[in-house]
Amino acid sequence: MPDYKETLNLPKTAFEMRAGLAEKEPRILAQWERDGLYERLQKARAQGPLFVMHDGPPYANGHLHHGHILNKVLKDIVVRDHAMRGARAGFIPGWDCHGLPIEVQVDKELGKKKGDMSTAEVRAACRTYAEKFVAIQREEFKRLGVLARWDKPYLTMSTAYEAVTLRELAKFADAGLLIKGLRPVHWCAFHRTALAEAEVEYEDHTSPSIYVAMPLDKPPKGLGGAVDVVIWTTTPWTLPANLAVCLHPDFDYVAVELKGRVRIVAEKLLASFAQAIGAPVPARHLARYKGRDLEGLTYRHPLFDKTCPLIVGDHVTLEAGTGCVHTAPGHGPEDFEVGRRYGLGVVSPIDDGGVFTQEAGPFAGTAALASNPLIIEALVRQGLLLNKATDTVTHRYAHCWRCHRPILLRATEQWFAALDRPFANGGTLREKALAALDAVRWIPPWGHDRIHGMLAVRPDWCLSRQRLWGVPIPVAYCQKCGEPVVEAKRMNKVADVFAREGADAWFVRPLEELMGPLVCGKCGGTAFRKETDILDVWFEAGVSYAAVIEAEEAGHREGPPVDLYLEGSDQHRGWFHASLLCGLAGRGVTPYRSVLTHGFVVDGEGKKISKSKGNFIDPFETIKRQGAEILRLWAAAEDYREDIRISNEILTRLADSYRKIRNTVRYLLGNLYDFDPNLHMIAGVALRPLDAYALLMSEDARSRIDTAYQEYEFHLVLQRLVELGNVDLSAFYLDVLKDRLYASRPASEARRSAQTALYMLARDLLRMRAPIFCFTADEAWAHLP
Repeated sequence: MPDYKETLNLPKTAFEMRAGLAEKEPRILAQWERDGLYERLQKARAQGPLFVMHDGPPYANGHLHHGHILNKVLKDIVVRDHAMRGARAGFIPGWDCHGLPIEVQVDKELGKKKGDMSTAEVRAACRTYAEKFVAIQREEFKRLGVLARWDKPYLTMSTAYEAVTLRELAKFADAGLLIKGLRPVHWCAFHRTALAEAEVEYEDHTSPSIYVAMPLDKPPKGLGGAVDVVIWTTTPWTLPANLAVCLHPDFDYVAVELKGRVRIVAEKLLASFAQAIGAPVPARHLARYKGRDLEGLTYRHPLFDKTCPLIVGDHVTLEAGTGCVHTAPGHGPEDFEVGRRYGLGVVSPIDDGGVFTQEAGPFAGTAALASNPLIIEALVRQGLLLNKATDTVTHRYAHCWRCHRPILLRATEQWFAALDRPFANGGTLREKALAALDAVRWIPPWGHDRIHGMLAVRPDWCLSRQRLWGVPIPVAYCQKCGEPVVEAKRMNKVADVFAREGADAWFVRPLEELMGPLVCGKCGGTAFRKETDILDVWFEAGVSYAAVIEAEEAGHREGPPVDLYLEGSDQHRGWFHASLLCGLAGRGVTPYRSVLTHGFVVDGEGKKISKSKGNFIDPFETIKRQGAEILRLWAAAEDYREDIRISNEILTRLADSYRKIRNTVRYLLGNLYDFDPNLHMIAGVALRPLDAYALLMSEDARSRIDTAYQEYEFHLVLQRLVELGNVDLSAFYLDVLKDRLYASRPASEARRSAQTALYMLARDLLRMRAPIFCFTADEAWAHLP
């Protein structure tokens, strides 16, 4: 009996149904490396239009997590898409190699040995640690299929980069924007260093909530006897530094009798205050004042034997408390500013380790953040605490981004980038930054308002850090009078040394070899000492456009040198912010034309991922089981403008989707086993109507997919690819086509028409999928006739 099956043109292809991605991907990566694929692509696109995507540097610390993977895969998709459209689109990866995360880990590894090591030896250990994780992370990124210049990344600890960092700092100095002063800054007592705004995270924290009576020395006009002004605070530890109580000049304040004494609070907060101290709201007001009417009165300090004034300021609000604000200029920026106007001075009786000094009297030797019970107890003894000592409030409180401990606001001498000092033909850095935002394309658009809001209210940028591992601030101090030498030409001289020897030279070379002979312009002294502080790593990252892009890719480009910055939404106050300020101070232009931000990776229920919570998924275990292609699919599948969820269930679902996508490609290739496009292609006008219609569907999809790629809407790219493959093709066209493909004579015009359409569909589908499915596209392309 004849085998009729042998008479059919059934699909045949070596492109396997089983993906085997975990086994195949390393072989594909090895082939790309042997072929020098990145270099060949750059050479092929050398005359194409320039597109610059600048890679923000991750820390060379630890293994990659899904946040890293999401970010790098999105960047890879962008660069591959532009390259496929003919652009000269490079990808220079980089690492942030200095700073606290690395130094802290090295401290742990060195332990007690660190005390016997020189600064140069500790820095060498930090460099070794950073080099180790650059190598580890580089291989992990490569495993994801990210096509980049991996053999020559940029490192912020390289000699060339360190030199550029100093030259950019010299531009701040030359513009008069580099200043030193005593101001309250965020301070991590655990790490014993100042922190910038970008290094502060706000987390829920439970603090004391206390109402404290401040007894006036003399009652205000219209009142007699004992009168108190009442303050509310959640930081009792700052009361030893109290120097004033601030009222709003235009608010209405009332004097009422509560708990046997006359108390003065803002009228609009009287009811909430009375409720907080467990008293009925007084029906009668003994007197009414504007805040300005009480200015100049004095009160007895609640903890020490001294008097302090009532002052006024516009920063006082009616959101909570009493409208009478405890003012400690050493522990808050608004307190500092109002204190400076009144000449109050600055008291901050806390050392680098967060412990009260002798200036704090009976609280000396106590950790400030642990002193709240002691201070509350002292207030109770004096009868000044008006509510329960156990009352608390849960609110958002500043924490260190690395150790996640609560931090202090503490007045210390630091170097700052001045945001409100005019420079370069007028206008301040803040004004120029706010104006420049409108020329940038923000994706999504709300990014503009977010960074605008941060820039509008942020304090001067604290640039100095009290650590070892970083780029030193090249300033010398006169040993006779303490005057600093802050000169751009001296900084550039040091930068020349760094370009040859690296920043370690600051710690081993004599000052005169680094800066040349120095004479103090104030007292004529000739003996100088070096600054020991290092630069904020955000400044280093902020000048990356100058160190990397201008130096290598877009040095002669008009306007902003970078087309796209692409990072997580936390970088509005981090890298985007720092880069903007550095670009405007150093070049007068923004470094970027477009800024794209993605959300954070959360678990399947939308919760923060943490190993301690048990919802952490090791991405490289996923790669071992399912391949990196599934993680690339995950990165593209969700709308990254929101937080992106991940779970094993989500990955399994995506793996199922991938199989359908792969099977469509396999079916197309399987029906081309005897098709040679050079010999068998049918001209468009001669195609069967159904085949022509299929190509029209593909063209429509390609147009929409191309738009989605250009708009960076990769989830829409995938949606349309799935619609085209699963609905338009598999469920309709390919299903209808089977009889003609299988039963027609192999070389018939009807079958060749179908094969022509299938060939063009397969070719276009692979091209459309290639930026996302780089491994599968590469594998399948090899099977295309």
